[in-house]
Amino acid sequence: MRSLGGFFDTDALSARAREIELASVSPDFWADQSRARSMMAELASVKEKLELFSRLESEIEAMDELIRENPSAAQELSAEIEALEKNLEELELRFVLSDPDDLKNAILTIHPGAGGTESQDWAQMLLRMYLRWAEREGYGVKTLDYQPGEEAGIKDATVLVEGPYAYGYLKAERGVHRLVRISPFDASRRRHTSFASVFVYPEVEEVEVEIDMKDIKIETFRASGPGGQHMQKNDTAVRITHLPTGIVVSCQSERSQHQNKLNALRILRAKLYEAKREAQQEEIRLKTGEKHEIAWGHQIRSYVLHPYRMVKDHRTDYETGNADAVLDGDITEFMRKYLLLAGRHRK
Repeated sequence: MRSLGGFFDTDALSARAREIELASVSPDFWADQSRARSMMAELASVKEKLELFSRLESEIEAMDELIRENPSAAQELSAEIEALEKNLEELELRFVLSDPDDLKNAILTIHPGAGGTESQDWAQMLLRMYLRWAEREGYGVKTLDYQPGEEAGIKDATVLVEGPYAYGYLKAERGVHRLVRISPFDASRRRHTSFASVFVYPEVEEVEVEIDMKDIKIETFRASGPGGQHMQKNDTAVRITHLPTGIVVSCQSERSQHQNKLNALRILRAKLYEAKREAQQEEIRLKTGEKHEIAWGHQIRSYVLHPYRMVKDHRTDYETGNADAVLDGDITEFMRKYLLLAGRHRK
């Protein structure tokens, strides 16, 4: 079991747990509170994995002994064996989600592709799908930015998904999502193809990414609803440009300019963190000659509602005919299949 899939390196996990526990008794451990909290969260995650492994290992040994003593019992225990295999897959997934960032909250942004109302409506459908998924999984959600479309859908939306492993799971959703359907906006009832991009970042604290106020330009403007309705009388919306990188973020969902500014800085911090991490990973890839998946702008999944109904992930080939359930948030299996595949490729 220890070598299964190459994930269950319990010796390394145990060593890491001892390392953190030893560091935690140091007098200056809490001098850097952000780092200390991160390490303690990592320790809790490591211990949880080790406990899960130990429990499953005991159950498997007991099952093996029972079947050795009575081979005919294997058929009677088929349900228990199936449950154990499912638990093993879940444990494998926990071992895959080993990056310290995986434990963090996630900032999820959805951008519609070209196509006006069609793609904006598709972007809103995707947003609802993720909100329903978060609700199913017990995650909290906070809207950081929401810009409605002129006729329907959204021009842009960013939400914070709060809870353990939010980023670990949602990072599987990064890329371009494609919808094929009969357009509800076309009087001729023709089939249309729409695209929307999903971006996911781990939420980071201020001490993890320091932003020099001299490096940013802050602009304010009036927020508005669809078609210019519900126009704010004051300039509550905020746009922040990070001058060294050219990264631009904006927020207008809150009535308070101050809160919109805080939300914009939160998104900017996450984008800067991700950009730095990507640069580091690219440097490693260049040194090792490793090829990498084109995550941004890469079509990862198709949702076909006409002439047949199917949702297919192009990375794993996993598919289902129950498109309605998927659009209602039943996407965990898509995430699991991709994360396990990506984890095995890393090995």
